[in-house]
Amino acid sequence: MHLAYPAVLAALLFCTGLYGVLARRNAILVLMSVELMLNAVNLNLVAFDVWLRDTLHAGQALTLFVIAVAAAEIGIGLAIVLMVYRSRGTADVDRLRDSVESDATDEAAATSAEDAAAESARTEADARAKKAEATA
Repeated sequence: MHLAYPAVLAALLFCTGLYGVLARRNAILVLMSVELMLNAVNLNLVAFDVWLRDTLHAGQALTLFVIAVAAAEIGIGLAIVLMVYRSRGTADVDRLRDSVESDATDEAAATSAEDAAAESARTEADARAKKAEATA
């Protein structure tokens, strides 16, 4: 078997996964695209292992490791997506990013308003203390 066939198939799978990561807005579809990219890497590992006739089968062993890591990534990633969906009501990546940025802006504005109020209170207290010292 020629090495070109699985290499071309893996390249197509990887490009499809990359397009999915860059173009999709749904977090679950992004996770599926990452899995597609990992499967393209697995295909390359096994194809090169067969092509090189490795006696230790290092490519196949590494493929099993990548599959285990991918399973853990999907489990944790799906749990995070479900938690975010329950708390925010959407799995749209763009909306989540916009809501986080607006939350950070709101928190920064609230913090700066609190800081300004505290500074104003300190200034008034200092003025009262100086006035009390001057009259005493």
